[in-house]
Amino acid sequence: MTATLVKEASPPPAAPADRERRRRARRRARVIAVAFVFPALLLLGALVVYPVLFSVGRSFFDASGDRFVGGDNYTEMFRDPATLKAVRNTAIWVVIAPTLLTGLGLVLAVLVEKVRWATAFKLLLFMPMAVSFLAAGIIFRLAYDEDPEKGVLNAAAVSVHDAFKDASSYPNARARDGQGLTKAADGSYGTTVAASPGDTVGLGLVGVRAEDLPGDARPAYPATTGKASADELRGVVYLDFTRGGGGEQGKVDRSESGLPAMKVEAVRDGKAVASATTAADGSFRFQGLDPGSYTVRLPASNFAAPYEGISWLGPALVTPAIIGAYLWIWTGFAMVLIGAGLAALPRDALEAARMDGANEWQIFRRITVPLLAPVLTVVFVTLVINVMKVFDLVYIIAPGPVQEDATVLATQMWLVSFGGGNNQGLGSALGVLLLLLVIPAMVFNVRRFRGSQR
Repeated sequence: MTATLVKEASPPPAAPADRERRRRARRRARVIAVAFVFPALLLLGALVVYPVLFSVGRSFFDASGDRFVGGDNYTEMFRDPATLKAVRNTAIWVVIAPTLLTGLGLVLAVLVEKVRWATAFKLLLFMPMAVSFLAAGIIFRLAYDEDPEKGVLNAAAVSVHDAFKDASSYPNARARDGQGLTKAADGSYGTTVAASPGDTVGLGLVGVRAEDLPGDARPAYPATTGKASADELRGVVYLDFTRGGGGEQGKVDRSESGLPAMKVEAVRDGKAVASATTAADGSFRFQGLDPGSYTVRLPASNFAAPYEGISWLGPALVTPAIIGAYLWIWTGFAMVLIGAGLAALPRDALEAARMDGANEWQIFRRITVPLLAPVLTVVFVTLVINVMKVFDLVYIIAPGPVQEDATVLATQMWLVSFGGGNNQGLGSALGVLLLLLVIPAMVFNVRRFRGSQR
């Protein structure tokens, strides 16, 4: 009875015509899907798959591409000092840049929530993303210029330095040979003939252009008149040069100018026992000296070269300087992504923590950061992939002489292949190495996205 009922309840078998119609419909849907996907697959194959396969194959041939060399390019790659330096610099980029960017993005995203004009602030921080790497590289190449007249960072560094330490007014000044002054090993000048209290000493210097004299400089001749007292040693520091020629070397002429603001010391037994600063006419005096012989010295600080700032693009700082430019561009990106994750956090947990007496730092450390961990991971891994491919900033900002000190794998690949090396076999091997380094981060990101979707 039951079998009969089940048999009667089962649907009748589909007619052959219906089954054929459904197969045709499925076949038509597949053809339409392939037709839509085919252009994308064609572009993907032409622009991604083919170049990758070609580079892998090219890496096993020599520079000319005619002779198969097997793994010689890969062996040479790890013997080349420039490539090893590129690997080291790439490792520095991977460790420092994503870490700093993720940290800055997190801090700024949290702080922006407290700012009244949050949207405007986010816009300002995100604006550098609209600037191309080429333009950003040119901007920072100028900002890092070693000349304080051009580089804004060095102009600021010089201003701060000179605010705390006076710069020398006479960096090019020097004494004439045989005119009573000798130069010491430390750059100072001292009199060759000892002086005693009651004497007047003339210290003539050259190498100072008349137009570079301080505005308050006065003629030195009046300072030579008069007689010093018995316990006083007097003198004048002057520019031993007369415009238009004439005058007598080693003697103060009426038209010669004094050199103001020069530090002068009276030295006895190798120790400075008195010091003075020259007046507008270059005059100075030491009073209350004990009887005896003294050497009058012009310390080396009078002739120190002016502070030129920091060599941002020198071998030691070029990589940190370029990373700084990269941070300027990508901080807004990290802040916006982390800010989006922050906006999706459950406010109930934050409010409950505040009601339980937790302060803002405890909430940030124990609740906000753990809840944002998936977002922070995605941002960090995305930036790791990005910094491995950095090329524009390094190539544009680093000057030619320090290009090798700043090189990363992407720039080294270009330099070896097209920038003078003309060895596309070795360049292809570098490209394959770069691909192998990027793949693990890409796989991690894809798995992360799939996990979040599930």
